[in-house]
Amino acid sequence: MPLDAICLAAVREELSGRLSDMKIDKISQPERDMIVLSLRGSASPCRLLISAGSGDARVHLTEYQFENPKTPPMFCMLLRKHLIGARIVSIEQPKAERILLFRLSAPDALGDISEKQLIVELIGRRSNVILVDSEMIIIDCLRRIGGELTDSRAVLPGLIYRPPAAQEGKLDPLTLTLDEWDPVYDSRMGKTVESWLLTVFSSLSPLICRELAWRAYGDTGFPMTAISDDGAALRDEFFKLVAQAKSKEFEAWLLSDGDNRPVDFSYTRIDQYENVCKLEAAESFSALLDEFFTRSAQIERVRQKAAALTKTLKNARDRQVRKLAIQKEEQIKTGERDILRQSGDIITANIHHMQKGQGELVAEDFYSEDGAMRKIKLDVLKTPQQNAASYYKAYTKAKNAEKHLAGLLESGERELYYLESVLEEIAIAQGEMDLLSIREELMETGYVKAQKNPKQKQSGFSPMRFESSQGILIYAGRNNLQNDQLTFKTAHKSDVWLHTQKIHGTHVVISCGGNMPDDVTLYEAASIAAHFSSARWSGKVPVDYTFIKNVKKPSGGRPGMVIYTDYKTILANPDEELVNRLRKD
Repeated sequence: MPLDAICLAAVREELSGRLSDMKIDKISQPERDMIVLSLRGSASPCRLLISAGSGDARVHLTEYQFENPKTPPMFCMLLRKHLIGARIVSIEQPKAERILLFRLSAPDALGDISEKQLIVELIGRRSNVILVDSEMIIIDCLRRIGGELTDSRAVLPGLIYRPPAAQEGKLDPLTLTLDEWDPVYDSRMGKTVESWLLTVFSSLSPLICRELAWRAYGDTGFPMTAISDDGAALRDEFFKLVAQAKSKEFEAWLLSDGDNRPVDFSYTRIDQYENVCKLEAAESFSALLDEFFTRSAQIERVRQKAAALTKTLKNARDRQVRKLAIQKEEQIKTGERDILRQSGDIITANIHHMQKGQGELVAEDFYSEDGAMRKIKLDVLKTPQQNAASYYKAYTKAKNAEKHLAGLLESGERELYYLESVLEEIAIAQGEMDLLSIREELMETGYVKAQKNPKQKQSGFSPMRFESSQGILIYAGRNNLQNDQLTFKTAHKSDVWLHTQKIHGTHVVISCGGNMPDDVTLYEAASIAAHFSSARWSGKVPVDYTFIKNVKKPSGGRPGMVIYTDYKTILANPDEELVNRLRKD
């Protein structure tokens, strides 16, 4: 559901208590419609995400890390100029509007303090982020509007800020009194309770309107014509919700489907789905929105960008599987080579009875225990001696082919393992930089054509960095090339190395300087290894660990492939929440 005015009020209430008097330390714009403010103050540091996307407009604290463009956008640079060091004075919301006003006390170039406002309009396709001065003059905005005769409101630098026009003809549910209910109800319109509520009142989302119908009459699509109590049940549920909103008794609820994918959220308990959806209480509205929007958006965005690489790798993997199947069939055939040698021996033993032009030899099989007869096909154009030589030659060829096929199969199995490991890397990639580094790896291994004139700078070596709860640094590679770099060039021989047991996954290194890390750090590192592996949706995952000095690169091994000795195994839970909390890059 979109953030309706009441749900936004719940978010504002939560943010006001958390962000009051905090200062803006950093500003980034990882995407065109997204601003992230890094805040510090008396409370613990945090990051405020502001999105003006048409389908995901929202404001909340976030725990996610975002990749920033190499060159900051102009609006981001302008915000840095005006708001770095600014203090949040208050967060306000105009009545019944999906707008938040961040009142800021900001120093100018000379160090003088002035008042500024960051206005966040969360109104669908017209969502915007607007910076104004103390006189409400627009300094700049994320999305400039104006210049066309059809524009009802211009939002441009230098103009006085005017708020969006209020919805005409709709009532504010928070100001409606009990005495005003009957006249409003008597003028009812719409086929269902949901459509009537949406038509008459602002600030109510379709989800809430359906929930009110469910609470009153047990049916989300209950028709207005079927109401037999003059709307008494609907009135009671309506004012219960209003009382909850007025008293700010908000609750953060997340609805998920059978696959644990978020499907909706609300500021009040939602029971209309019964057992179809799972209802969970979130610890905060920021945690709720971060889970619903940010995580889902990141997964979808990376999935779309990874589609081409995934297709290329799957085609290569499928070709390799078919190639291995053919080679295995040929290997099975070479196992019958002794029959060829035996046939040559039988022809040689009976050569004095044979004639040129003979098409078949039927003779005693002295290799058979019961002395059975064997039929051997002959080439009529060859002499008996030549036929025997042909069988011996075919035997020698099959014997040599078996040795050659054994090497090809071993190499092919390694190649298949490598392709599957890269597919797993793509599946767990968390951003464009991860995908870029994977693409570079595939260029080096020949699966993706290298660009003739690459404009984009190489991604370089930047492994994921974590810090255990005991303060020890932990590193993890983003792809196979980084795994090799981390394990064999960056890490010290005395560091501890971890990898999921017989499961595709990343290399993890605990920078411990020769000392075996404490149990907590070891478990946390193992949890990181389990999370960034193909077993990340499992329960307990076996993770092997040993010192770097015990890890070797096999001869001819593809990137990421290693062998190791003198290891121990720990069972770890791939805890995503723990991994995000420990991550520092």
